[in-house]
Amino acid sequence: MANSPMAVLTVMALGLAAALLSITGPAAAQNCGCQPGFCCSQFGFCGTTDPYCGKGCQSGPCTGSGSGSGSGGVGSIVSDAFFNAIKSKSSGGCAGQSFYTRAAFLNAAGSYSGFASGSSDAAKREIAAFFAHVTHETGHFCYIEEINGANQNYCDTSFSQWPCSSGAKYYGRGPLQLTWNYNYGAAGKSTGFDGLGSPQTVAQDPVVAFKTALWYWMTNVHGVLPRGFGATTRAINGAVECDGKNTAQMNARVGYYQDYCRQLGVDAGGSLTC
Repeated sequence: MANSPMAVLTVMALGLAAALLSITGPAAAQNCGCQPGFCCSQFGFCGTTDPYCGKGCQSGPCTGSGSGSGSGGVGSIVSDAFFNAIKSKSSGGCAGQSFYTRAAFLNAAGSYSGFASGSSDAAKREIAAFFAHVTHETGHFCYIEEINGANQNYCDTSFSQWPCSSGAKYYGRGPLQLTWNYNYGAAGKSTGFDGLGSPQTVAQDPVVAFKTALWYWMTNVHGVLPRGFGATTRAINGAVECDGKNTAQMNARVGYYQDYCRQLGVDAGGSLTC
């Protein structure tokens, strides 16, 4: 049976409305699970150009400006120049030179909207603190894995919910040198990889590596930021470096933090040591 004029007009109107929504409105039905290296735009579409990675970018290697929250704001603070200046201080033969990239970091940061949130100064101080510890832990992005880590036993059987897998090694890997089975297990569950069965993934996938670092940061460090940089050192390696145990290592972290605060044009604040 042929369509009536009213039916034709209705179909045309619905089609036009759908087309307008696809152009002007956010794609709520699309979760924007973009492949690595692609940005999720403010309207929920994947791409690599400015309309996707610029203003309103939700995740991925965003470049748009922002007040500090979200990967758009992070991308405007962590510039190519800032990131690459850290790498430039390590040897060209380091494994981390080709592994750690700004794009991988921004991709991972897109999964943590609370990172570098708040005011512009607060965001800059958190980024300076994060990269100060990353610089110290990796030797300016030189190391992907802990030196001689494979010879260490980092399996704590008291954490029965995170049982160690046969043959797996849970030594330090990634930007904040993730260590111990309970950290690998929890990080894997949170970020979507088999942390207990395949801990080596952290040293093979740079986005996963940065996600585990940001997971650890948001779980253990982010909350102590109001107490000053010294509290972040205590949260990461306090048992080894704080309370006069290794002041040289602690002060090295402080030095990186102060340097990055200067670069970002923000006051470092007080309580720098632990």
